[in-house]
Amino acid sequence: MLAYTYVEQGHFALLDKPMPALRDPRDAIVRVTLASICTSDLHIKHGSVPRAVPGVTVGHEMVGVVEQVGEAVQTVRPGDRVTVNVETFCGHCFFCQNGFVNNCTDPEGGWALGCRIDGGQAEYVRVPYADQGLNRIPEGVSDRQALFVGDVLATGYWAARISEIKPTDTVLILGAGPTGICTMLCALLRQPRRLILCEADPARRRFVQEHYPDVLTVSPGHVLEFVRQNSAHGGADVVLEVAGTEESFRMAWECARPNAIVTIVALYDRPQVLPLPEMYGKNLTFKTGGVDGCDCAEILRLIAAGELDTTPLITHIFPLREIDAAYALFERKRDNVMKVAITI
Repeated sequence: MLAYTYVEQGHFALLDKPMPALRDPRDAIVRVTLASICTSDLHIKHGSVPRAVPGVTVGHEMVGVVEQVGEAVQTVRPGDRVTVNVETFCGHCFFCQNGFVNNCTDPEGGWALGCRIDGGQAEYVRVPYADQGLNRIPEGVSDRQALFVGDVLATGYWAARISEIKPTDTVLILGAGPTGICTMLCALLRQPRRLILCEADPARRRFVQEHYPDVLTVSPGHVLEFVRQNSAHGGADVVLEVAGTEESFRMAWECARPNAIVTIVALYDRPQVLPLPEMYGKNLTFKTGGVDGCDCAEILRLIAAGELDTTPLITHIFPLREIDAAYALFERKRDNVMKVAITI
């Protein structure tokens, strides 16, 4: 089968590999029907993910059809259309039992697919702990509608949930990339009084204005003044930092009102510093997001009910055989790309 492979730092290649096989009674084999490229895949390519294993098939955003299940699998069966969770988790340890699946203590727990074990930019993928890692797609929900459930939507949903957003809040989101927009959509489910999205790229601000006209947009150079003008207490009640730069990290706490919640969703290339003398008296609560994919069933329910729609994010579609061109477009941010879907 064809599989896009991390050969060495700086080099991915489409290779012919053996079909995956069941290795454990809790495994499932999924025939991938639609996949996507994530910025985390680029981090692997350029050596920013030390735990990534050369030779691994990349890709952790995918949907497909169950082909085969191990004898211990109970929740899915061959023929089911499914989303695949980016996180591998046992479902039984302390953290899984309490909904913190990102912190699963199993040796294969955490981000494994497309990083430490073969992922889904391929024709088939083996999914460990299938009862936890797969969710059946409801009738009437397309592959495109479900594509981001297991990763960027799970990230956004978790971040919005831990941010404790209330109807009286002004919410600021920093970054209008795919994860930022998924976070925005999940924050809107909580019906804050006002949502402001800060983004440096004019094309991405236009994208938000076109598709989500009720959301206020602003550039980083004007964000502090804009937030103060559009909030009741001198700053945002909740800030979600999704941009991942040194400047946006500082903006996050500067734009927050005293006693606000600041949720860090982004990943950073280097350590960030909190200048505590400057922050003294703000009494901020910092939370860290990440992918805790324990809400995928609820996210699918919301999609089926018409309350969540991420299909506008899919701006380009390529077949698997042209995945090199898809990566080039995505990495260089050409043609106003947001997300690239890969048909298998």
